[in-house]
Amino acid sequence: QTPLVESGGGSAQAGGSLTLSCAASQYPDSSIRYPYSEYSLAWFRQASGKEREAVAAIDTDGTPTYADSIKGRFTISRDNAKSTAYLQMSSLKPEDTGTYICAAEWAKVNWPLSHVEYHYWGQGTQVTVSS
Repeated sequence: QTPLVESGGGSAQAGGSLTLSCAASQYPDSSIRYPYSEYSLAWFRQASGKEREAVAAIDTDGTPTYADSIKGRFTISRDNAKSTAYLQMSSLKPEDTGTYICAAEWAKVNWPLSHVEYHYWGQGTQVTVSS
């Protein structure tokens, strides 16, 4: 079973808002064995024909890291009791269009915005922003 499942994607007008969720399933339903609170989490996105890029990350202490392109517009958060991470997106721009994918890795990571740090991935949810 996919350990991470994203939801909340859809279409929005430029300047609008969307909130994405990433729910984790844990052992024995997935290979995520340790308490959710012990995992670093991140959101990445991939636009058509482009490479995957980091959007935001949040570590086990709740400390966020943001890509420059979305600072001040997006907020990452986590609810350990619900094993869910969130990405609140506001002031959306057409260039925010893409598939948003969440990721997780046990314990703190050295480079929160680097995809190589993360072992667990979701399938993604599509976000389309029109002008």
